[in-house]
Amino acid sequence: MLRQAKTLKTSAAKSRTRVVPTRTVKRVYFFGAGKAEGNAAMKDLLGGKGANLAEMTNMGLPVPPGFTITTATCKEYNDLGQKLPRGLMEEVTANLRKLEKVTGKKFGDPDNPLLVAVRSGAAISMPGMMDTVLNIGLNDQVVEGLARLTNNPRFAYDSYRRLINMYGDTVMGVAHEHFERELAAVKKARGVELDTQLNAEDLKEVVQRYKRVYREHVGEDFPQDPMKQLQGAIEAVFRSWMGERAIQYRKIHDVRGLLGTAVNVQAMVFGNMGDDSATGVAFTRNPSTGENKFFGEFLINAQGEDVVAGIRTPIDCNRMAQEFSKQSWKQLLKIKEILEKRYRDVQDFEFTIERGKLYMLQTRTGKRNAVAAVKIAVDMYREGLIDQKTAVLRVDPASLDQLLHPMFDPTAQRNVIAKGLPASPGAAVGKCAFSAEEAHERTQNGEKVILIRKETSPEDVQGMHSAVGILTSTGGMTSHAAVVARGWGKPCVVGAGALQIDEKSRTFTVNGKTYGPQDWISIDGSTGEVIQGQMPTVEPQMSGPF
Repeated sequence: MLRQAKTLKTSAAKSRTRVVPTRTVKRVYFFGAGKAEGNAAMKDLLGGKGANLAEMTNMGLPVPPGFTITTATCKEYNDLGQKLPRGLMEEVTANLRKLEKVTGKKFGDPDNPLLVAVRSGAAISMPGMMDTVLNIGLNDQVVEGLARLTNNPRFAYDSYRRLINMYGDTVMGVAHEHFERELAAVKKARGVELDTQLNAEDLKEVVQRYKRVYREHVGEDFPQDPMKQLQGAIEAVFRSWMGERAIQYRKIHDVRGLLGTAVNVQAMVFGNMGDDSATGVAFTRNPSTGENKFFGEFLINAQGEDVVAGIRTPIDCNRMAQEFSKQSWKQLLKIKEILEKRYRDVQDFEFTIERGKLYMLQTRTGKRNAVAAVKIAVDMYREGLIDQKTAVLRVDPASLDQLLHPMFDPTAQRNVIAKGLPASPGAAVGKCAFSAEEAHERTQNGEKVILIRKETSPEDVQGMHSAVGILTSTGGMTSHAAVVARGWGKPCVVGAGALQIDEKSRTFTVNGKTYGPQDWISIDGSTGEVIQGQMPTVEPQMSGPF
C-alpha cells in the first residue's frame, strides 16, 4: 500500500513536471515597419550594429527591415564546437517569413525575390574585422527574374557576381584574388578600366567565370538553394569571431569579456541599380580635425563594400548636390542632426540610395584621433549636447600621447613625389614595406617601415599596427585603411593614384623612379603628401581646445 502510494505520488510529480512549460531562449530579434524588438541599450546582446538598427527603426529613420541573431548565440555556436544550436534555423525561418510579409517579397522566388545581406556586429565596433555577405538569395533562376522585374539585367548580373565572390571568399575560403583575376581578364578583353563600364553580357560572362573558379576550389557547384546560402553566411559570421584578424584586433585594443558577434540579416537595398543609385559612408563631424562639418564619401552605381574596401576612389559627399542629387544631400544633412541629437556623439554611418530613395544601413560611434576627440568634446560641451564631465571622459588619456607626436619641420624642403588624401594626420618616416607580414617582421627586427598597399584589407591589421604609417594608392577617407589608422592615431595617406605598386617585386614606381624595401619615404597624414627621403621633424604645437 505504501509502495503504491509512493508510486502514485511519483507519477503525479512526473505529470506535474511535464506540464510545466520549458523556458525557450529568444535568439532572434526583429526590426521593421517602424517597430523593433530591441533598442540602443541592448548592445551586449544585439551587438552595436543590431542595437542601433533597432533604435533607428524606432526613431522612424528609413532602415531596411531585418532581424538580429544574438551575441549569446555566437557563444553557443563556438561552445558547441562551431555548430549551430538546435532550433536556431527554425527561429531564423520564422523571422524570414515576417521579413517577407513586411517587404511584400519572397525569399527564393524568381517572380518577386527578397534578397538579404548578412553582416556581423559585436558590442564594441571592430571595423572590417568580421565577415559580410551581400545579395543572398540569388541563383540562376532568381537572377533572371530580378533582371525581368527591374528591367535592368546589368544590375541583376552585377549583384550575382558579387554574391558568388563574397560567398566563395567569406564562407568557403576561396581567395578573392582568384575572382579578381577573372574580372580583370574580362575588363582587359573589353578594353575598359572600370567595373561600371561592363555591360550585362560582359557580367554574364563574369558570372560564368566566377562559377568555374568556385567549382575548381570548392569541388562542388555554387549553391542554388537560398536557405543553404543563408545558413552558410550566418555560420561564416560566427566563425569570423574566432578568426585570426578579429583575435589580433581584440588583442591590440585589449577588448575582453564579450560573448561574440551578433549576426544581422537585413533586406537588401541596392546602390548599384544605375546612375540614380549610390552608396556611401559618412561621419557627422570630421574625425581627423574634429570640425563640425559633414564628412563622408559615396560612389554612384556601387554597393557598400566598394567604398569601405577602397577598390574605387569615391566622391566627397560635399559634392553630392552638384554631382548626384540635391534631395539626397538635404536628407543626409537632416539625418546628421537627428543622429547627433539622439546619440550626443559623433556618428559613423552607412547609407544606400536606391533609385533616389535613401536608406540607413548602420550607425555607430565614430572612431577619431586625439586631436579630433579634444575638439569634438569641447565643441559638444559648448553646444549644450554634453556636460563638462562627459566631455572630459570622451578623451581617452592613452590617446593624448598622439598630440605630442612630432610633425614635419615646416621650413624644411620637401621633395613631394605624389599626393593622396590626408586620411589620418601626423608625420611618419620609414622604409618601404609591401605586405602586412613584411611590415610586422621588419618592425620586430627594429626597423621603421611604412606599409604600402594598393588597398588594405582586414587581414592586414597586424602589419598596419606595426608600421609607423600607412600609404595606399586607391581608396578614400572612409576606406578600411583610413578608419583603422584614425582609430590608432597612425599617419595615413590613401588614394595616392600616381603610385604604381608591384607587390611581387616589392617596389612602387612614380614619375619614372622606382622605390624598393631599402628606400626611405615620408608621409604627411595632414596634407596627403608623399615625400622622398627622411624629412626632419619638430615638436608639435597645442591647439586651443587642448
